[in-house]
Amino acid sequence: MAAYDADSSAGGDLAYDPNFVPDSVKTFVVHLYRQIREKNVYEIHQMYEGSFNRLTDRMFRESPWPTAEAVEPYVDGDHVFCLLYREMWFRHVYARLTPTPKQRVESWDNYCNLFGVVLHGVVNMQLPNQWLWDMVDEFVYQFQSYCQYRAKLKNKTEEELQLLRNFDQAWNVYGVLNYLQALVEKSNIIQILEREKEGLEQFTVDNGYDYQGGSNVLKMLGYYSMIGLLRVHCLLGDYRTGLKCMAPIDLSQQGVYTNVIGSHISTIYHYGFANLMLRRYGDAIREFNKMLLYILKYKQYHQKSPQYDQILKKNEQMYALLAVCLSLCPQQKLVDENVSTQLKEKYNDKMTKMQRYDDEASTVYDELFSYGCPKFITPSAPVLDEPLTNYNQEAYRLQLKMFLFEVKQQQLLAGIRSFLKIYSTITVTKLAQFMDVDEATLRTILMTYKHKMHSTDNDGKIVSNADIDFYVDDDTVHVVEAKPTKRFGDYFLRQILKFEEMISELEKVQLD
Repeated sequence: MAAYDADSSAGGDLAYDPNFVPDSVKTFVVHLYRQIREKNVYEIHQMYEGSFNRLTDRMFRESPWPTAEAVEPYVDGDHVFCLLYREMWFRHVYARLTPTPKQRVESWDNYCNLFGVVLHGVVNMQLPNQWLWDMVDEFVYQFQSYCQYRAKLKNKTEEELQLLRNFDQAWNVYGVLNYLQALVEKSNIIQILEREKEGLEQFTVDNGYDYQGGSNVLKMLGYYSMIGLLRVHCLLGDYRTGLKCMAPIDLSQQGVYTNVIGSHISTIYHYGFANLMLRRYGDAIREFNKMLLYILKYKQYHQKSPQYDQILKKNEQMYALLAVCLSLCPQQKLVDENVSTQLKEKYNDKMTKMQRYDDEASTVYDELFSYGCPKFITPSAPVLDEPLTNYNQEAYRLQLKMFLFEVKQQQLLAGIRSFLKIYSTITVTKLAQFMDVDEATLRTILMTYKHKMHSTDNDGKIVSNADIDFYVDDDTVHVVEAKPTKRFGDYFLRQILKFEEMISELEKVQLD
């Protein structure tokens, strides 16, 4: 890790000495090193989540931590520990400061070395799942950040351009995908999950940890890499491949991915978004609803978490995407009452506008999609020749254009749906008059409705997303409206929980 210049943009603190190690940092690294050697996962987690952030807030708000070379003597020069320390060091620079171009490349080299040791060496450690998730999550985030940085050419200095030319393989999309895929394959995580379905493994019960004296590092990095691959493919706009990468994880069940809040939210957010873009609106609504209900119930328990701001941001993005899904595919029965109440408070007016399918509706769709979508990237390196322009918005504009084109195709469908809701049978002639089109055009619209309200699921089966269905017999349209199943159990469970909360509050009341 290179020493920091005093005027470096990532420091901004003239007093910063990269080789000075305060006593509190010495104590921290020595204790963390000892706990890692002893495989004390609980203590490692306390230091990683607690001590590291407290020391950062107290001493390194505006400057980096001491370099790995500076702390190396206090950890017996342990190579793997120094790679882990550097991973935290760079993550701190990205989170609190601004990484220099050289540091972006150095972070890539460190990930290559760290993953190389995990893939080709014998790593005999147990690390907290939170840390292992953060590694994969940060790896994908820094790849995304580098692609955005690389595409902003307009104000680059000649030195920055030269660095991009010299290190053109840094954060290469194939390298990123290869590392994630290699972790999945080398960990045998797909086979482990298959054996678990047959009752031959206890992966979920053990939360991914190895209680037989082994290591959880490769296994959990492989598991989280499947979620990382989903995210990367969403950033690239390859939604179908992203969902295939997630196929081994059964999202209908509680899994290891739900035990780390960041992993849980990232999984459902990207899974829901991919389904939205593939017109699988029903699946997207179900998953967004499930995650939003979870956050609604448990977010107060994460208020002190370093990820709390990210939780709230993703929460708002998912509400925006849920509003889009329900406007394109009105399946209110899939949404919990509490989530529906929150959604109406946030987006009721905008959802009403989106139902009209005019220019104002397109503007609202544009706004909510732009707010809720991930930061798309262009994986290929830009041409570094004059004139230099910014390319960082090109991928986003392409995805937005495709989405709005899909919305525009569905504009006529809102009108036909409103008529089909009214009638159980209606002649083609009469419906064409209501729609103010000729019969041939109406039949085309009916076929379009059928096409747009059906999609292909992960197993290749064609499934319907519509709340109403129809068929045409001779010149008559017969409407079959799906009757929602009344779920009395949910109603009674909600009432029981409310009464339990009331009793709990009453028991706290002190009577004189």
